[in-house]
Amino acid sequence: MSVAWDDIGGLVDAHERFLAGARVDSDVRDPVLASWKRCRAAGLEPGRLYIPYEPDVALDERFMRAAEPVLRKLADSLSELGTTVALCDGQGWMVKRLGGNRELLARLDRVHFAPGFDMSEESAGTNGVGTALVERGPVQVVGREHFADCLQPFACAGAPIRDPLSGRIEAVLDLSCLRDDGDPIMLRLVKEAAQAIEARLLEASTERERALLAAYRQATADTGAGVDGAAGLGRIDLAVLREKAEALLASPHRTLDEVNLTGGRSAILLRRPVVGASGESGVVVEARILGHPSPVDLGIGTRAPAGHPPGPHTPGGGSHSRVADHTHRMAWADPTQDLAQALTPHPGTAHVVSSPSAGDTPGRLVLVGEPGVGRLALLARRRLELLHEAGIRIGATLDVTRTAEEVAEIAVPRFADFAAVDLPDAVLNGEEPEVLGGDSPLRRVALRSRNDEPRLYHVGDAFSYVSSTPQARSLESGRAVLEPVLSEALGWFAQDPVRLERVLAAGTHSLITVPLRARGATLGVVSFYRCANPEPFEGDDLSLAQELGGRAAMCIDNARRFTREHNTALTLQRSLLPRGRPEQSAVEVAYRYLPAQAAVGGDWFDVVPLSGARVALVVGDVVGHGLHAAATMGRLRTAVHNFCALDLPPDEVLTHLDDLVGRLDRGEGWALEKSSAESWSIGATCLFAVYDPVSRRCTLTRAGHPLPAVVAPDGTVEFVDLPSGPPLGLGGMPFETAELELAEGSQLVLYTDGLVEDRHRDIDAGLDRLRTVLAHPGRGPEDTCEAVLDALLPARPGDDVALLVARTHVLGADRVAQWDLPSDPSVVSRARAMVTQQLAAWGLSDLAFTTELVASELVTNAIRYATGPLQLRLLRDRALICEVSDGSNTSPRLRRARTEDEGGRGLFLVAQLTERWGTRYTPHGKIIWTEQPLP
Repeated sequence: MSVAWDDIGGLVDAHERFLAGARVDSDVRDPVLASWKRCRAAGLEPGRLYIPYEPDVALDERFMRAAEPVLRKLADSLSELGTTVALCDGQGWMVKRLGGNRELLARLDRVHFAPGFDMSEESAGTNGVGTALVERGPVQVVGREHFADCLQPFACAGAPIRDPLSGRIEAVLDLSCLRDDGDPIMLRLVKEAAQAIEARLLEASTERERALLAAYRQATADTGAGVDGAAGLGRIDLAVLREKAEALLASPHRTLDEVNLTGGRSAILLRRPVVGASGESGVVVEARILGHPSPVDLGIGTRAPAGHPPGPHTPGGGSHSRVADHTHRMAWADPTQDLAQALTPHPGTAHVVSSPSAGDTPGRLVLVGEPGVGRLALLARRRLELLHEAGIRIGATLDVTRTAEEVAEIAVPRFADFAAVDLPDAVLNGEEPEVLGGDSPLRRVALRSRNDEPRLYHVGDAFSYVSSTPQARSLESGRAVLEPVLSEALGWFAQDPVRLERVLAAGTHSLITVPLRARGATLGVVSFYRCANPEPFEGDDLSLAQELGGRAAMCIDNARRFTREHNTALTLQRSLLPRGRPEQSAVEVAYRYLPAQAAVGGDWFDVVPLSGARVALVVGDVVGHGLHAAATMGRLRTAVHNFCALDLPPDEVLTHLDDLVGRLDRGEGWALEKSSAESWSIGATCLFAVYDPVSRRCTLTRAGHPLPAVVAPDGTVEFVDLPSGPPLGLGGMPFETAELELAEGSQLVLYTDGLVEDRHRDIDAGLDRLRTVLAHPGRGPEDTCEAVLDALLPARPGDDVALLVARTHVLGADRVAQWDLPSDPSVVSRARAMVTQQLAAWGLSDLAFTTELVASELVTNAIRYATGPLQLRLLRDRALICEVSDGSNTSPRLRRARTEDEGGRGLFLVAQLTERWGTRYTPHGKIIWTEQPLP
């Protein structure tokens, strides 16, 4: 093709429109669109994939012996077409790759489409391997249909390979090439190759297995053709009939079953024993449809084969002779023999069946099998399906309680009628489990019941098992315990005889209890009961329960360890965040910190009092989650406090933080260097604001952080248009500041991106919602925090959230006194007089002597050593602040004068007489300030 089909029509930009939230149903094939939705729900990013690698991926020898000749033949036939053949296991891990030219293989290696890598949809997005696994059928994915950007230059077709006897997907076969070399025939080739491997697997099975499978397939095919045409049964009805027929075939003591079908009809299933000509015995299941308007021939066919007249009790060549034919086929020895020939009746075939009564509707054969083999095969397949589903569903949330609930949900009703999971509180809290004995305290964490049977304990109840109970024996021995007949298990009654008598009277008759053991420790116990199912538990059920308990234990232990790490990181995070509100008068603050449900991150906030009654407001977000992010957050917060102590401007604070993050990312300053297996990196965003209550000016700068919001006293909301600086850690780029004047009572709202953005909501939509919530005048900071969190956050946030709301105050003119002074020594006495007079007006005459001396020393030093205009300022805030500014950048130094020195004691006296003092720089010079506590 000169133009690839995915270059035509709406698919050209469908991927981008889908990611933007637009509907693309008419432009994208349904399987591809469904895959895209799964990829997005899994959190995959098209521009960035993390594909796990496992070096020892393999399939069993039986499968490889069947597959290798087909793979070699397929690879040889495609050797000149620039196509590679890949074989993956049943989970999507690539085992083998054959064929393909050098260019194709090099490009596939770059995107990790190579042996050992995980090609499942959860890791690699839409592709021939992963999507075929999820769809459980052949698929073709071309160019832009791939979810990941790096896979769009390719075309691929994949098909699952099933075990013919169990129906379980054992592997996936894939053909891949460059997009321009793709051809629709690839789908047919990969399907045929998968069928060839399945045929070779069937040839490797026993003769009886092949015969039973052939009979099963033919019966299924005949059922589909005959019943659909005659009785109008759909796929759902046919599936229900087959499932019930399998169950009836496997039940040695049942001969009849009734099945409700659609359209008000029902079916009677009849189980008949048969004996073939060679003496082999088997069982057939026939279906008779009731409620059809006219008699329906449900026999295996409507005519007897040529040369054989209809049987005496089978109208139109009914089921009796055909049943004998199918039974004869159970001994089919030649797997290459033509199926029709194998089904041809043999003269003199003997059979023993019960004849239908004269009023019966003719039956149609549904299933053929051997009672013992059929029962075991059916149970084995169902157990495999149960274990497969357990592997997929259990443990996905890494939450101990939810994992326990998933165990009970998997078991009921397919394995048990009632299931309960009991764990100690230590496991629920993520702690290391103690050694559990029979009398160890437990708590019921999960409960699942098929019906409303009486039960001893409910979810949340705490209790201990009596030592004679199966659960206690299981905990003591570390082994599963089977009680097939509970009425005979006297130790079970000892827990609560009165209550358990009622449980037994309600029909509970069989029990398996399994200890949940992982890494050599016992985490709890799970109990499976049967009530509605009349069959007691048996030895094979015990094996299944042990396997299910083992998988559940590993998942619960993983969830427990995750809980421990989460709690540790959360404790560290909370210990590093501010405790309480610092003393300052510039703003009234309220804040919230909400950790993510999945993992604690590195979000933080801070309120730092500065000199001159000012305050710094900080919000930051460290990349990543867990202990590393929390520890990095603590370092950055400490660094911010240190930089604030130096009275650095906001842009310089971010410059120093940027340098610190870069050094941390390079491993400088770490007690332990990152190992080669640790690929985590350090980065952060930050917003830094300084508010001055005297001038009402607010200076802001940001490093890759979301814009702050300003809520005016009248409720008007505006997002401050700050220059966009790079995130911390990139280095090399300057940070710019913006300055705005805030009216008294304005609210400055700072937050992290987890508040306004997640995988289901675009950041613009989140900002619009935030604007709407904030647009309420007269609301205090605490109420603003509550309203914002209620409106924007789900019950289980996927990312950390830090929110800081500050309502501004103004230091009025009655609390500020300032004087411009000439650079003349004679002005010092005048400065002392003005200070004394102002303190008297404020009622602070007790501080006059000290303040007069401090002002005199600072003004004298400024006249002697500095240049430019001088200014003396007094601020009455929580402390008495005295400031002297000049036009020099020279910083004074505190030193201890020697005995013979005539000077050098001024700053020493100032430091002794005041509580704090320091220097901060301005664009036009510096300010030396002091603070004295008020009386």
